[in-house]
Amino acid sequence: MSHGIMIFSSIILILALILLALGISEGAASPTIVERLRGKARKRSLFFTVFGILAPLNIPLLKVLKIRASILRRIEIVRWAVLPEEVFSAKEVLAVVLPLVLYLFDVTKPLYLGVSALIGFMFPDTMLNSAVKKRKYAIVRRLPETVDLLSLCVGAGLDFMAAVRWIINKAKPNPMIEELGRVLEETNLGKSRSQALKDMSRKFQIADLSSFIRTLIQADRMGTPVEETFTIISEDMRIRRFQRGQRQAYKSPVKILIPLIFCILPIILIIVGGPVLIQFTRGGFSIQ
Repeated sequence: MSHGIMIFSSIILILALILLALGISEGAASPTIVERLRGKARKRSLFFTVFGILAPLNIPLLKVLKIRASILRRIEIVRWAVLPEEVFSAKEVLAVVLPLVLYLFDVTKPLYLGVSALIGFMFPDTMLNSAVKKRKYAIVRRLPETVDLLSLCVGAGLDFMAAVRWIINKAKPNPMIEELGRVLEETNLGKSRSQALKDMSRKFQIADLSSFIRTLIQADRMGTPVEETFTIISEDMRIRRFQRGQRQAYKSPVKILIPLIFCILPIILIIVGGPVLIQFTRGGFSIQ
């Protein structure tokens, strides 16, 4: 009897929170210019759409915790059409739903319920951080070829922004070109080119991208010809890519030790020592 009452009370509590969240609309934060710039290329995540029911309630909470800017920066990197309040709402809902699901399956140990609540609370962060890591890796991989395209366009007589516009319209889309499109949108809204590039560097915090932007801004400030600047940047990018490949190659012997020790070596021991062990257990060794 008490078991059914607790389940019914939990369901009523969740429904009450849903109705409360749906009833609060005037407290929603108006989107900033950064959020309005997310644009047509953004992906609306079904996961955060379903679990973001408590988003209006989290607006004052994120202000108190002062973590909205950090979540928003990661959202801006992956270009998802969600708000920080929705991400935090997904964390809260999963932290309640997962222990409730375990409880419905007669898992009542506090340790298991606490661990499931912690997993549910951390899962949206893990998913977002994984997407951020993948996008940063994609940008690092596409940066050298994008710089080469810019160099070719500038060498053909275009200025930097015209070259960016041509690449956006003609080249095959990739994460680096998408971010250049973001820079172009911001400059069209009145932001200076150097400030838009600095904001992109500050958002991603990638060494190769920061070096490219810093060199470009210094060349613009010193009056260096753009074509010569891109020639230097392209050569530097090729050297960095080669060095990055070398570092990965140097790490491969260490990485291969784990599958060698735990996967290959036991099989070899079984093949070599198995017959000897079988013969020993059957009657020992006979000396001729």
